[in-house]
Amino acid sequence: MRFLADMPISPRTVSYLREMGYEAIRANELGMERAEDEQLLQYAAEQDMFIISMDLDFGGLLFLSGTIKPSVITFRLRNPEANRVNSILKDMLPKLQGELEIGAIITIEEERVRVRRLPIR
Repeated sequence: MRFLADMPISPRTVSYLREMGYEAIRANELGMERAEDEQLLQYAAEQDMFIISMDLDFGGLLFLSGTIKPSVITFRLRNPEANRVNSILKDMLPKLQGELEIGAIITIEEERVRVRRLPIR
């Protein structure tokens, strides 16, 4: 799996994903630290990557576009500290891989994980 991390995602999480054997890059490593969400979506779709973010706007943009990719994981946590996010990713990525590959918006909250398949109707 290949991941594009939005700017609110810690560089430590990107490094952790790489240590786990995934391909991961943070937007600033591409010179896209000030890119609009639409640009990140386009890049991720073209490069067959999944976006990891804390920004709910990606879901709305995917809804409006009617596309099936890229899949997005959005964290909605009170304490989004890197070690906590990393622990959640370690546990959840193997379980969510199929949904990500099909096309989904996955929201990880304190008490639950919501999966909405793309395209959203």
